[in-house]
Amino acid sequence: MIDLTCVVHVHSQHSDGTGTVPEIAAAAAAAGADVVLLTDHDTLAARYHGHERWHDSVLVCVGEEVTKRPGHHYLAFGLDDPVDHRRLTPQQVVDAVSAAGGFGFTAHPFSVGVRPFPFVPATGWDDPFPQGATGAELWSLVTDTLERFEHRRDALRFLLAPRAARQLDHPRREALAAWDRAAQTRRVVAIGGLDAHQFGLRLAGRVPLRMMSYRRSFELLRTHVLLERPPSGDADADRAAVYGALREGRCYIARDALAPAGGFRFWADGPTHVEMGSESDAGGFTLHVRLPRRADVRIVRDGAEFARVHSGTSLDAPAHEPGVYRVEASLLDHGRPRTWVVSNPIYLR
Repeated sequence: MIDLTCVVHVHSQHSDGTGTVPEIAAAAAAAGADVVLLTDHDTLAARYHGHERWHDSVLVCVGEEVTKRPGHHYLAFGLDDPVDHRRLTPQQVVDAVSAAGGFGFTAHPFSVGVRPFPFVPATGWDDPFPQGATGAELWSLVTDTLERFEHRRDALRFLLAPRAARQLDHPRREALAAWDRAAQTRRVVAIGGLDAHQFGLRLAGRVPLRMMSYRRSFELLRTHVLLERPPSGDADADRAAVYGALREGRCYIARDALAPAGGFRFWADGPTHVEMGSESDAGGFTLHVRLPRRADVRIVRDGAEFARVHSGTSLDAPAHEPGVYRVEASLLDHGRPRTWVVSNPIYLR
């Protein structure tokens, strides 16, 4: 499998970001990312301006953040036209995206509001996993981190020096638990999103003062997609391959700032071969995990720990019973375990 690193949920000058699309692509290249999934609010303008293409080594894919207010934002991809959501309920937005041949993820679905900045509203979802949605932004970098702070100075410190933040320990526990429950009845894809804007003021074509620069954001949290073959250089075909991997859950969330996660694999062998994100009848399987460096690894089944290895690069575990199996890997950072990888599940029904 070919592992590509994606930065998901990114805003440009076409909505409320400060960067041009070429600048964003250059920042992604500098951060070592392969794909940018652009999601400007309620517009596909970047596509109309010819930016949905390869920018040297970085593929830019143009989706939109369908922006209901307050909350219930939806990251939608594979659309020909923006969704007119003015008279739609959140569920109808999901249905409209699907009817148009697209797919999507609930954005920052567990948001409850930023305590140091009470003027910033909560932007979560009543149901983080609505019917018809491909999945959810399980780990939303800016929202999840800012909402952990009690004091404004800590929030500002994170915005000014995000890579040094020690608060990036793990996704919200309630998000993981809700995902495990939802996955009992259907396949639900989890992604990691940034909500990257590069906050600042653009003057004379430059952004002299900035917070959460694109490059720093792109280094912190990524969604890796697994493709069956290398990119061809044809933007349309390569975008379709990336979208296919996201739809099918052949992807995992990684904090590559801790250590590069490329090379992580999770699959099952038995009566048939089952890749991450796929589903099969249960019985006679062995689960396999491989990592590019030593880490504490555990397999979670239906929300409970099923198997674990300390400081290993592999884990193999028989799985005779039905269940939804996923992987979490953590690394020590400043003496504290921090989540490094969260896989999508294998569904043995």
